Order: sequence, then C-alpha cells, then structure tokens
Amino acid sequence: MGIISWIIIGALAGWIASMITGNNRKMGAGKNILAGIAGAFIGGFIMNLVGGTGITGFNLWSLLVATGGAIILLLIINAVSRSTREQTN
Repeated sequence: MGIISWIIIGALAGWIASMITGNNRKMGAGKNILAGIAGAFIGGFIMNLVGGTGITGFNLWSLLVATGGAIILLLIINAVSRSTREQTN
C-alpha cells in the first residue's frame, strides 16, 4: 500500500473509531488519520497473534482491522485520561 492508501484507510478507520468511542468532537482530521494508522498497526499485530491476516491492501478487510485497532487505541486513551482526571480532582 502506498502512502495515500494509508492516509485514506487511516482517516476512515480513525473517523469510524472516534464515532464509536465518542471522541469525534475532540478529534480533528489529523488525529483521526493518526489514530487510524496506529490502529492499523495494532489491529494487524493482534490479527497476526491470533493467526489471521492483518492489513492486506486497500480493501474492506484492512479497513475493519484498522478500525478495530483504532477502537482499542481510543478506549485505552479514554481510560488513561479518565484516570488522570480523577486523580487530579
């Protein structure tokens, strides 16, 4: 996959994940792209651990893997930021 494909998949996956996790108001296009690309690495790593295929190109499966990884990433970020806010209050 080329850089443009990574950006498109990352933007879509990050946007879908931010909608699911409730972070859409806090995130702009840049953060969605970064979350989606990081999610692709996380999702691909997890899929390889369980014996599946990770990112296979510019297709629906890759979008689902990247979205799943981005959801995991955003849930972890939400949990960490929530615990940090609770400790300061």
